[in-house]
Amino acid sequence: MEYEISLLTTMAISVLFALSLNLITGFCGQISLGHAAFLGIGAYLSALLSKAGLPFLATLPLGMLLAGIIGAIVGLASLRVRADFLAITTMGVGFLFVGIVRQQDWLGGELGVSAIPDSGLSKVGFMVFSLLLCVATAALCIYIRKSWMGRVFNGVAEDEDTMRVLGIDVPRYKLAAFAIGTALAGLAGGLYAQHLKFIGPDSFGFVESVTVLSMVVVGGIGSVVGVSLGAAVLSALPAWFQFIGDYKLLVYGGLLFLMMRFSPGGMAALVTRLVKRNGGRA
Repeated sequence: MEYEISLLTTMAISVLFALSLNLITGFCGQISLGHAAFLGIGAYLSALLSKAGLPFLATLPLGMLLAGIIGAIVGLASLRVRADFLAITTMGVGFLFVGIVRQQDWLGGELGVSAIPDSGLSKVGFMVFSLLLCVATAALCIYIRKSWMGRVFNGVAEDEDTMRVLGIDVPRYKLAAFAIGTALAGLAGGLYAQHLKFIGPDSFGFVESVTVLSMVVVGGIGSVVGVSLGAAVLSALPAWFQFIGDYKLLVYGGLLFLMMRFSPGGMAALVTRLVKRNGGRA
């Protein structure tokens, strides 16, 4: 039972993290290859503040705030660069974060931060708390998607120049997407640190950024339900099939290829087609 509880907690955190990237990439069309850095910012701040004696529940909003502020600063880069150049810029941010953490002893250096104080919740309680935050994040994303802001995000993703002609303040909305998305990543980071009780620089490198991007693409870019499903499945695969652990990137890469070849819309489009087909037969 303890294993299942841990797995469900991991899946909830992964879904929350994937939804945070989907808000930036799926909603607003901005490619980020360094998103794991913001997961790390939330994780390190939460871990260090917890070790300093601050209650766990108080560290989460502070981690969100710091990740969101730094995300907004990084988002300034999105005002001048597009597409491939933006991806390279965010990738550089990811490498910079890992490099800084490795060199700073007060951040644990290569050894990371261990013995993170308990949250005060039971394992079941922490799992339920993580699931509730995951559901709340999904609800927020759906609300944003259907709001005026979501419509502008979609317009920016489709054609920035047209949105500017229509009088939309494109930089303002691009910054908003980065700030909200990275803040949510910081929230996931706080949960991640508390769940594992240990964090290190290797947990927030380029591989993790590519992994979460894979979850978004496999689930269906822009789809809240699809991304949630993709993140849940991909985060559980190494647990369901233990041999995948050593070949995770190979398996994820294969899934990406198959999805792009047979279902470019990801799991969301695949499920929709299956439902329509079965409905047609009925």
